[in-house]
Amino acid sequence: MEDTIFTKIVKGEIPCYKIAENDKFFAFLDISPIAKGHTLVITKLQNDYIFDLPDELLGEMMVFAKKVAVGIKKAIPCNRVGVAVIGIDVPHNHIHLVPINGVGDLNFKAERVQLTQEEFQQIAAQISCAVEL
Repeated sequence: MEDTIFTKIVKGEIPCYKIAENDKFFAFLDISPIAKGHTLVITKLQNDYIFDLPDELLGEMMVFAKKVAVGIKKAIPCNRVGVAVIGIDVPHNHIHLVPINGVGDLNFKAERVQLTQEEFQQIAAQISCAVEL
């Protein structure tokens, strides 16, 4: 199987704005965010469909995502951190964590937020510092 863009990010072949990682999971900012702080959580194991993951790994992924979400909420002013699993655009399981203030904010058809490289770096640093693994 050919490496996905996410696998290439994990391997360091493609740069990203990393938030957190451990031996099984990796979190980084979405480069086409629907909100400032929109983060993706992936398994380092390349797997297309999240619900094909073994139960234990899926559970661990959700616990990792929770820790990242707590960090996002500390770093980015919002009422909640919305969670979405869509899995269509990239054939590598991923969880979207999106700072939201209302149900309409979790809209993947909305115009994407435009950020500079410096803004991405600042946001990644703020969230990363707030994540406790």
